[in-house]
Amino acid sequence: MRMENLPFLLLLCAALSCAFPTETRQKMEEDMQLIQKYLENYYGFKKDEKSFVWKSDSQMTQKLKEMQEFFGLEVTGILDSGTLNLVQKRRCGFPDVAGFSTFAGEPKWAKQVLTYRILNYTPDLRSGDVDAMIQKALNVWSSVTPLRFIKKNRGDADIMISFASRDHSDFIPFDGPGGALAHAYAPGKDVGGDAHFDEDETWTKSIEGANLFYVAAHEFGHSLGLFHSKEPNALMYPVYRKFDPSVLLLHQDDITGIQYLYGPSSTTYENQRDSTEIKDTIEVKDPALPNTCGPNLTFDAVTTFRGEIMFFKDKYIWRKHPAVRTADINLISSFWPRLPTGVDAAYEIPEKDEMVIFKGNEFWVVKGDTLLPGYPQKLYTLGFSKDVTKIDAAFYNGNEEKIYYFIADKFWSYDKRSQSIGRKSSLIRDIFPGINGKIDAVFQHENFLYFFCGRKQLEFDLDKERVTRFLKTNSWFPC
Repeated sequence: MRMENLPFLLLLCAALSCAFPTETRQKMEEDMQLIQKYLENYYGFKKDEKSFVWKSDSQMTQKLKEMQEFFGLEVTGILDSGTLNLVQKRRCGFPDVAGFSTFAGEPKWAKQVLTYRILNYTPDLRSGDVDAMIQKALNVWSSVTPLRFIKKNRGDADIMISFASRDHSDFIPFDGPGGALAHAYAPGKDVGGDAHFDEDETWTKSIEGANLFYVAAHEFGHSLGLFHSKEPNALMYPVYRKFDPSVLLLHQDDITGIQYLYGPSSTTYENQRDSTEIKDTIEVKDPALPNTCGPNLTFDAVTTFRGEIMFFKDKYIWRKHPAVRTADINLISSFWPRLPTGVDAAYEIPEKDEMVIFKGNEFWVVKGDTLLPGYPQKLYTLGFSKDVTKIDAAFYNGNEEKIYYFIADKFWSYDKRSQSIGRKSSLIRDIFPGINGKIDAVFQHENFLYFFCGRKQLEFDLDKERVTRFLKTNSWFPC
């Protein structure tokens, strides 16, 4: 080595020896701030001058050990690389506890039929996809419990769902992209049950970004009363994992926890994967269950209600969102215990958030999961003569504010504005060309009427005033 190069090498070594410790100290300070914030958010650590001192008996060291124990890491109380790697992962915004666990006091809903409402939508996804994934996430929990969920489009609901960023007026602000993805509150009044999703995340229906279905399913566990689990494969584990649609979402730890609160379901769902999506197949322990895809399927009544289509058959009801491929089947009594089975007709009045249901010469009005007082009432109170003993089908035309009642091959219209029923009936085929004879059910979707006649379904275009398609009765189901 030439001697004239020595001063330069010595100078370079000196520069490096000074720069490296500075960068190291800066990195250590950043790591300390990161773990401090994490312990404050999720383990109840409260910083003061003494507790921030890194000693074996300091509060910060004890909280770090608590965190390491929860996640199954080596319990050292030292901020090692494994601990640092974990705190930088995306996760639920609520604190951690050990075990399958419930919230303090074990809050739970005192009813089995819960309502939910989506207050706003993320621009990352189509609203129909959000509706589908939220419904599917709720179905994860209804599949193993007696709980059932009804969507509302207005007013209060048990579970209010919203997308927001940063400070959103609930004292638990979001932290921007990464970090906390969402949080939800335990059952109760006001914000109880509500679920908030961080709009600064990129919400997806794939394994990239933050999969809304997976995150929502976790948060709804909180909405129903579950806290966090330390089981890494449990849905209620606080750290977000890339959603693998080939793996069943619920771990036995999740099932044990939710059934501890609400008991087991009378039905069993099996999640299967096809080439494009996860679909829910249902096996109900009742030999009388109608075969959804059988060639002889008929319906007693069909109506829209709160954005879904409700199909009535004997003692069962199918709930089907038009944008969702699958359908959920329940006993009518699980929603409205006092309603009769084998109803004759039903229709929705959306602006009043009500559904009217008929059987024999009586009718009932329900609002959500509540049967309104004063019912049943007799058909003649609507203006029918007392010799009318049964309505075959009915639907409400919101544009005309008229209700159409179908009896045998005739129909009557009821004008809501004048609150009177027409004195004369008309033949169905005269007003709805191509619809002949008695019908079993009818409902309106967009600008079409769907008439059910035995095993057939006819699509009627209200603009063109003609039948446009002949369909099978079960065309709304994934058969």
